[in-house]
Amino acid sequence: MTATVSAQLAATAARLAEAGIEAARLEARLLLAHALGCDQETLLRRRDEPVTAPALAALLARRRAREPLARILGRREFWGFSLALAPATLIPRPDSETVIEASLAVLPRRVEVTRVLDLGTGSGCLLLAALREFPAAFGLGVDRAASACRCAARNAAALGLAGRAAFLCADWGTAIAGRFDLVLCNPPYIASAEIATLEPEVARFDPPLALDGGADGLAAYRAVLAALPALLAPAGVAVLELGQGQLSAVSGLADAAGLCAITARPDLAGIPRALVLGAAGAPGTVAVATMPQRL
Repeated sequence: MTATVSAQLAATAARLAEAGIEAARLEARLLLAHALGCDQETLLRRRDEPVTAPALAALLARRRAREPLARILGRREFWGFSLALAPATLIPRPDSETVIEASLAVLPRRVEVTRVLDLGTGSGCLLLAALREFPAAFGLGVDRAASACRCAARNAAALGLAGRAAFLCADWGTAIAGRFDLVLCNPPYIASAEIATLEPEVARFDPPLALDGGADGLAAYRAVLAALPALLAPAGVAVLELGQGQLSAVSGLADAAGLCAITARPDLAGIPRALVLGAAGAPGTVAVATMPQRL
């Protein structure tokens, strides 16, 4: 179909709105730009130009079926850079940037951080963001999905960080010997029975391995927290992403594992999203029982 860019944008936005897509106009621009192989700025400069976009119909059908835009485009922005995705990786979300913010707040002397571990690395978003912020650090990303490790390695190379990162296919911390200044983790934390109730973009298209936290949503936390005491350097910290309402439960599990909470950081919605932990008795830690449950 040949029509002006403006006409195709209007028609595409209308079809997306019919399917319940909230940001229909923005997504129409992104889909048409992707179909034409250009960026949004170029697309808008061609607003009155007749164009043919044979790929647009298939892209539109995928989005109307609620496949996430990021999966259609194959990329997502995180911490100011673009990451490639794979079927085995979660789409990086703005909430996860809270993990990096918390890390920077608790480790202000950035050059002193030399070893970073990311458990459940996925696309590598947390590890690669940390490596960009901690210039002296070398990072190890671990994931149970080999294809996720390959995706993360490609992202590291694309960002010029291949020489400072390595990736290992393993089950959490079971195959790792050594201690780290910073351990990052965004584990699966959705209770198994709740996955089907999530929005279609998540329930149908995110990898189940990266979503399913077991019957109570805490199974992965138990595994990670059990491994952390052997992985943290004496003054090291771990920063775990939390699901909504999980601060108290995860803090209790951390206490039982011999760890102490340093702080919890809320996301932009005010939900406690990142829990910072240190070894019991390390400087700056506080008793978990004294942690505020709502921030």
